[in-house]
Amino acid sequence: MKGAEAIIKALEAEGVKIIFGYPGGAILPFYDALYDSDLIHILTRHEQAAAHAADGFARASGEAGVCVSTSGPGATNLVTGIATAYADSSPVIALTGQVPTKLIGNDAFQEIDALGLFMPITKHNFQLKKPEEIPETFRAAFEIATTGRPGPVHIDIPKDVQTGEIDLEKYPIPAKVDLPGYKPKTVGHPLQIKKAIRLLSEAEKPVIIAGGGVIISGAHEELYRIVELLKIPVATTLMGKGAFPEDHPLSLGMLGMHGTKAANYAVTEADLILAIGCRFSDRVVGNPEEFAPNAKIIHIDIDPAEIGKNIRVDVPIVGDAKNVLRSMLMGLSKENIKVKESWLERIRYLKESSIPMMDFNDKPIKPQRFVKELMSLLEGKKFIITTDVGQNQMWIAHYFKFKCPRSLISSGGLGTMGFGFPAAIGAKVAKPGNKVICITGDGGFLMNSQELATVAEYNIPVVICVFDNRTLGMVYQWQNLYYNKKQSEVHLGESPDFVRLAESYGVKADRVSSPDEIREKLEEAIKSDEPYLLDIVIDPAEALPMVPPGDKLTNIVKPERVEPRVKSIKFKDIERVRIEKESVSY
Repeated sequence: MKGAEAIIKALEAEGVKIIFGYPGGAILPFYDALYDSDLIHILTRHEQAAAHAADGFARASGEAGVCVSTSGPGATNLVTGIATAYADSSPVIALTGQVPTKLIGNDAFQEIDALGLFMPITKHNFQLKKPEEIPETFRAAFEIATTGRPGPVHIDIPKDVQTGEIDLEKYPIPAKVDLPGYKPKTVGHPLQIKKAIRLLSEAEKPVIIAGGGVIISGAHEELYRIVELLKIPVATTLMGKGAFPEDHPLSLGMLGMHGTKAANYAVTEADLILAIGCRFSDRVVGNPEEFAPNAKIIHIDIDPAEIGKNIRVDVPIVGDAKNVLRSMLMGLSKENIKVKESWLERIRYLKESSIPMMDFNDKPIKPQRFVKELMSLLEGKKFIITTDVGQNQMWIAHYFKFKCPRSLISSGGLGTMGFGFPAAIGAKVAKPGNKVICITGDGGFLMNSQELATVAEYNIPVVICVFDNRTLGMVYQWQNLYYNKKQSEVHLGESPDFVRLAESYGVKADRVSSPDEIREKLEEAIKSDEPYLLDIVIDPAEALPMVPPGDKLTNIVKPERVEPRVKSIKFKDIERVRIEKESVSY
């Protein structure tokens, strides 16, 4: 059969049923074969959105998401989405078309060095040279993407490989592969686990930091059992939200730059940190010299490169979080370990002294009030919330109490604006039984607003909530704090009207401009079971407290309220400058 048909069979052999993509010349043989297959292809309106949708699918389901593009600009448009997946350890398979093998290196039309482009942002990178390589390459790609520390894998497919012939009797699908250089360590060393148990038994003020690795490995149940057994409070990273129920008395909420007072103070005062599946990124740590200064640190991670990279570690344990925690539970169940009651009293005080105010009746709407209404409406329902990046992301991360893994999908490591909406598409396709709500800012939404056409065409029932303050909110907040309140190029103007924009695509939409409208309109959107956009007019001067970059976690600064000041420039100003320049030139 043709190579393109073999690619379809290889995808089907891996259990793939849905892919996201955008066709073009170098990938046309694949799309020709796709027409006669049972695979469902969702045509996004931009390749970046295809990558984000595949990423959202992967994070919601735990399976590999697949995206497809043509060569050249198609491949370059995938890059941001694949880099996002790489930063957050998401298993995405990226397929790119390529010019025929004989033209590679000749600067042919729409040729790009796809291998060089994707190498630093993927877990592994392939370029097929002949059709016979298809079975083994695809089997290896899925194996690499979904095992160990997950991550994206790229396969570059020249056009002649797609049109060439392959004998499946000689090269069967699925292939059996041996990857001698790839042997992820999943079981923790027993001596290191014993050391960890000993430190836990000696600790008086311990804290657990749960990262995204807890969710990826499915270790949330083991984590819960350890917390209940030892009575250790839990802080989460952004990627770890949902790993431990945030309505639990021992939940501290999110840690770090935009974290809660309870989490930041508890970690700073702890005498032991048990970190599970986290990277100790700069947004979590702040100043490394002042992070948990009195604590011994146990770090569990499947990727040995992460251990000791940013923070000193006393007991490193390389392995899958679920396996390691299970082994620890076997030892801990024989110990009579109790955390000091004075520490639990301190935790209760920290939590009670930082209970947020959310019952605002102000107009414009305070984001806290919206989050409260959203939590209330989703109580008892299966749901997934995706966010974009910026203030909208932090309002949700700070105030929404997540109780289940894979219920929050957000761009953490790369911080990609434009992620939230297409990720919601992928999440809804992966979990059709869940309510999927995208929380996005007006700036991030405009980066991929063309995907309104996608949800309209396929009738994908996601609810898009645009936090509309006509401002690049997080940049505006930083400028007010650290750049002498000079608001440079952060105001988005009055265009577009988001309700009319959505309606022009055939998507239902409404505007929410008063707190007493939130519940009714949000409930209607969620119940509609069709694509729905809500334009939430929020207070542009509202901002969360934050820790200054590189500072200690207890230095939480409340931003001063600064009303937006618009520096207005119109075309007549540009025209005048150009005319003056041209008159000088001549």
